[in-house]
Amino acid sequence: MTLLTDDDLRETRCLINGEWITGPATFDVLNPATGQRVASVPLLGASHTRSAIDAAHKAGTNWKALTAHERSGILKCWHTLILAHAEPLARLLTEEMGKPLAEARAEVMYGASYVEWFAEACRRVYGEVIPSHDPRKQLSAVRQPVGVVAAITPWNFPNAMLARKLAPALAAGCTVVAKPAEQTPLSALALAKLACAAGVPAGVLNIVTGDPAAIGSELTSNPLVRKLTFTGSTAVGKLLLRQCADTVKRVSMELGGNAPFIVFDDADLDEAVEGAIISKFRNAGQTCVCANRLFVQEGIYDAFSARLVEAVRHLRVGDGMQEGVSIGPLIDDRARRKVERHVQDALAHGAVLLQGAREPDGFFFAPIVLGDVTPSLLVASAETFGPVAPLLRFRDEADVLAQANASEAGLAAYFFTRDIARAHRVAAALEVGMVGINTGAISTEVAPFGGIKESGYGREGGPNGLDDYLDVKYLCLGGLN
Repeated sequence: MTLLTDDDLRETRCLINGEWITGPATFDVLNPATGQRVASVPLLGASHTRSAIDAAHKAGTNWKALTAHERSGILKCWHTLILAHAEPLARLLTEEMGKPLAEARAEVMYGASYVEWFAEACRRVYGEVIPSHDPRKQLSAVRQPVGVVAAITPWNFPNAMLARKLAPALAAGCTVVAKPAEQTPLSALALAKLACAAGVPAGVLNIVTGDPAAIGSELTSNPLVRKLTFTGSTAVGKLLLRQCADTVKRVSMELGGNAPFIVFDDADLDEAVEGAIISKFRNAGQTCVCANRLFVQEGIYDAFSARLVEAVRHLRVGDGMQEGVSIGPLIDDRARRKVERHVQDALAHGAVLLQGAREPDGFFFAPIVLGDVTPSLLVASAETFGPVAPLLRFRDEADVLAQANASEAGLAAYFFTRDIARAHRVAAALEVGMVGINTGAISTEVAPFGGIKESGYGREGGPNGLDDYLDVKYLCLGGLN
């Protein structure tokens, strides 16, 4: 195995049909912690995207003809290379996205776990024999790759979100054209560089950076693209769904969340605070599954809020490259202004500042705890995507379930209780795709990740993770007299 140098891994060209290309123009990637330019990458549009789709379509014939064992071997080699380059991948991630280096390292390992999982899962894509209605016929079903996949990924987990899409698509025998977020393209290009080194053939994986409207329009309208997988905001997801309708593409959508975090009066408060810190403040609150509304039962509200405030005081804000930093910067000025607007709205309508500074410092936003929040405030009714923990009181189980489910989002939820009967009742009643019970960390490659309602559909990871990349074909063999 040949290791790449850090300079080789810091790729700034796009990948189309096995060639690393530049474009007619570039745009800058900025470090949100310092505002300094990290790199410049190609500003591509529809024509380059069309070339990438054509390349993926042509490469698909040979890629899907490989045995599952052969594709598995290439993915396993890719997994090994990711692990061998974990440290430079993590540093590159922190440079372009800002999260603390410890979190970046964890993300790289998390992304690699999907590559390993699907390298193994692709060897277990089975068909089925169907009991026949006619003794002269044999019925069966086989699973085949859908074809060219368009993958659009977000900036908050630029390594893991792409790996979570590329691994099952390639494992299933599909080819891919991927468009990473404009803020964080370098992690995607580095992963592609390692995929090429692992033996992924030309045209099987293509990465285009640039104009999101032009690239997205081509990906959604081109009839050669048979599936779109997207992680991002609900608003953009709805737009992409509309654009995919004319060519009836298969789609999987992992969209926004508004996760309730519920603490019942019989909960272990230390565990609940620890779970809140993990869920709410990881990645500076810039995660789709982070706790957005913290519901605390009336009898323990004061005790929980005091412990949470004390824990938040120990979180250190700063450049993610510095040792001991817990919270890095928000991704850009738009994100900062949104968080600031949510905090100001809460304080103007009766919420109490329990911890944190009201004003941001550049893109850095000190973690905030707000008390006496009501459901109508922006911090409770919309996804804040920042390090703000709004505390809401509730009376009983029925009350909190009504409040928790009063959202069009349905991605994740968390609750803490030591009552096993309540655990089953509440888990069943919450209108979400994923539930954390007595934990604030739920993501793993071995379980299905995804939401319901306006948080989307489709599942990534787990035993269901290949389903969205495979078509089921029914075979009816007659003449068996």
